[in-house]
Formats: sequence, structure tokens, C-alpha cells
Amino acid sequence: MSDSLSQKLEVAKLREPEESKSPSRLDHMTDAVKTLLTEIGEDPEREGLRETPLRMAKAMMFFTSGYEKSIEEIVGGAIFNENHSEMVIVRDIDIFSLCEHHMVPFFGKCHIGYIPDGKVLGLSKLARIAEIFARRLQVQERLTRQIANAIQEVLSPLGVAVVIEASHMCMVMRGVQKPGSSTVTSSVLGVFQQDPRTRAEFFTLINKGK
Repeated sequence: MSDSLSQKLEVAKLREPEESKSPSRLDHMTDAVKTLLTEIGEDPEREGLRETPLRMAKAMMFFTSGYEKSIEEIVGGAIFNENHSEMVIVRDIDIFSLCEHHMVPFFGKCHIGYIPDGKVLGLSKLARIAEIFARRLQVQERLTRQIANAIQEVLSPLGVAVVIEASHMCMVMRGVQKPGSSTVTSSVLGVFQQDPRTRAEFFTLINKGK
């Protein structure tokens, strides 16, 4: 073993105990939840809540896991050369997200359409792209736009259209408290924006059978 390699191993051994003692992101989040429980008048050490801070911290990391993923990573090699120039639509994609204003859920359906320009994307990747952006703190308007822009960026199609229909718990559990209400947002790019007939066809198709 070379002297330089031996020195590196020794340094690694010295650093390991120190790094293992440093609080992780999960530790910090768990402590923050304990503080929240205490401040609302609960006892985080009682039986029913003892594991709640860790569970909530892990859940929050999952709910916001989209920050750690990239479009390039998700799409991978799922772009294919294909001589198809008609509309491609995947509708009724389930989405779940957290409103950034109150950090309570909103959820519903996402409909995605695009017109290829010599390339198509694996259908499941459309749903995965929607999920990446939904797994972040969001407002529905921005979420809709981000999905459309991402598809336009990776595929360069003739046009992209995205519609989201969602129910917001911040309107159901608090505030105006109106269960049954839904919010609809859309983002259209390229020919969907330029041609009213193409846009109308998309909206007709996503609502067909409803």
C-alpha cells in the first residue's frame, strides 16, 4: 500500500466519527415537528405521538422528493424518432401536491397533450414529469406551467397543452370551507396557443366521456 493511500485512509477514519455525529436533515426535521407539537399544546413524548415526529419528517421528505430529481434523469433514453404528427394525449393522471401557502394538500387530475415534431416520448414519462413538479411545494398555476415547459424543453414538439383540475384542502378545511369546489388551470404552448381549432380539439378530447 502506498504512503499516500495510507494517509487518505487514516484521514477517512478520523473524519468518520465526527461526520456520523452530525445531525442529518431528517434529525433537524424531526426536531422541528417535536417543536410544532409542543407549541400546539401536545406532548410529543406521549405514546401516540412518540414516533410521529419521525414519521412526519419522512413523509415530508417523500412529499417534496421532486426537488431531488431532474427531468433528464426521469426521461433518460425514452425519446424515440417517430414520424407521427397527430395529437398525443395522456389524461386523468393523478397528482398530489402541497400548497406552498399553507402546506396542506391539493390533488386532482392532470391532462397532457402534445403534437410531435419527429420525436415522441414514452407515455409513462409524461406522468413522471407531472409527478416531479407535483412533489414540491406548489401553486397550481405554476405547476401547470412547469409541466408544459418541461415537455417543450425535452421534446421540442410543435405544441404542448396541460390542464390540471384539483381540489385544494386550504379551501375545504380552512378559509372559505367550500367542499366540492375545484380549480382548473391550463398552459398552452406552440400550435395550441396559436391555433384555436387545435386548442379546442384538445379540450374536447380530454372532456370526452365525462
